[in-house]
Amino acid sequence: MRVNRILLSVSLVVVALVLQVSVLARLHLPGAVPDLLLLTVLGLALVYGHVGGALVGFGAGLLADLAPPADHAAGRYALVLCVVGYLAGLAKPENGRLRSATGPMAVVVVAAIGTTLLYAGVGALVGDTTARHVGLPSLLFTAALYDLLLAPFVVPGIMALARRAENDPLADTNSAGQNTDIASGWLSGGTGLRVGGQRNGLRVKAARARVARAGRIKGVKRL
Repeated sequence: MRVNRILLSVSLVVVALVLQVSVLARLHLPGAVPDLLLLTVLGLALVYGHVGGALVGFGAGLLADLAPPADHAAGRYALVLCVVGYLAGLAKPENGRLRSATGPMAVVVVAAIGTTLLYAGVGALVGDTTARHVGLPSLLFTAALYDLLLAPFVVPGIMALARRAENDPLADTNSAGQNTDIASGWLSGGTGLRVGGQRNGLRVKAARARVARAGRIKGVKRL
């Protein structure tokens, strides 16, 4: 991962984890806890792709495993978020544009359910049966509901910040040009305007203006 991606990912993951532990976990909502860390990983994976999503997911999960008041085996949540980040990155749009919010919302619901199931499954392998006592169906429903309600306020902002971080001065020239085109497409997606087409149009107009100015100068010289 490039420098800008690493710095942004670390910052967002740390902020999400602090808010999750200090605010969301203390709301004492029925069932599951809204997973801000998961939404952060999903937002970054939808921009960085499956490889970046897996790396961010593993780092975020490992940090959650080690941060207090974690009471489970280290590496458990890291494995879960690594798999979820990889799979979510496969849903990254090819042209860098999302046609609607249906796709990301579906990814959030599937990820919330999948994360809960994977976490409970890995726990069962190491002898943790907490999910059975709490009630797995209620955990699945509340996890999907809370994350779906929180997603519109988190995922778009995470994706916007990630697209801005694509302008890395240490990146290759070609990759920087491609990332700029993708970012321009994202920014102009809501208006229906194509930034690349506007630039080409301005170049054509400038060329025509130079030709016309040269013609006027030649006409003056002949007189």
